[in-house]
Amino acid sequence: MFTATTHGITVSVEVRYEPEHSNPALYKYVFSYRVLIENNSDQTVQLLRRHWHIIDGKGLHREVEGEGVVGQQPVLRPGESHRYSSWCPLRTPIGKMYGTYLMMRQHDHQLFMVRIPEFRLEAPQLLN
Repeated sequence: MFTATTHGITVSVEVRYEPEHSNPALYKYVFSYRVLIENNSDQTVQLLRRHWHIIDGKGLHREVEGEGVVGQQPVLRPGESHRYSSWCPLRTPIGKMYGTYLMMRQHDHQLFMVRIPEFRLEAPQLLN
């Protein structure tokens, strides 16, 4: 698990290679990831936007930005958490992802960034 804490918001990521959706002969490697966002601050916050950096094994860099996460903009009171799952296709068996969430404190509408920790995407056949 990969974890980072920013302004009392902890983001943890678990990664899994998905062989049933991958086809190495066609340079298609699919990875799923589960994200847990925990509000350990004393403020109610809302996740507004995401910004991902995706880098494959050849150094190809893609960016993905958008509102919320998987169609949601969750509000987290102190002590609450939000979990979601998503996936990422690569053309190489290795890569990495990292990024940020734009969040807002509910009481004063102050915007702030929360770091998504860098995590590696590795097909298991590379680990032998």
